[in-house]
Amino acid sequence: MQFIPYLNFNGNCAQAMAFYAEVLNGKQGPVMRFGDMPPSPDMPPVPESAKNGVMHTFVQFGDQELMGSDVMPEACGGMVYQAPHGMYISIRVDTVDEGRRIFDAFAQGGKVAMPFDKTFWSPGFGMVTDRFGTPWMLNVFVQA
Repeated sequence: MQFIPYLNFNGNCAQAMAFYAEVLNGKQGPVMRFGDMPPSPDMPPVPESAKNGVMHTFVQFGDQELMGSDVMPEACGGMVYQAPHGMYISIRVDTVDEGRRIFDAFAQGGKVAMPFDKTFWSPGFGMVTDRFGTPWMLNVFVQA
């Protein structure tokens, strides 16, 4: 079994996933757009304004993935975008330097909930919501 976070965005999925691939040293997968979907009699046509939106993409990190898409337009039976709440994506890293590098990249244009610093359980931990609205926790792993 594998858990794969699937993130929704409000029109900036392509930029967010490219940013995550760069910061987290991942490999960007193919980007499928709403405009690439074949017509279906069960669905209304995709409006011109939404055709460049991301229907699906992913970033590969070794044997792990982070998937994402823009919210499907309401005109196509989609829903109104809602920012993530009640959850964080937790990243465990091996060194304080790596944790700080990632945290600082996510903090640029984002909102820090807890600055990256030493805690009683870790030499480095912090909580931040990046500029794309994704909440993250960075935690430096300590061997027992």
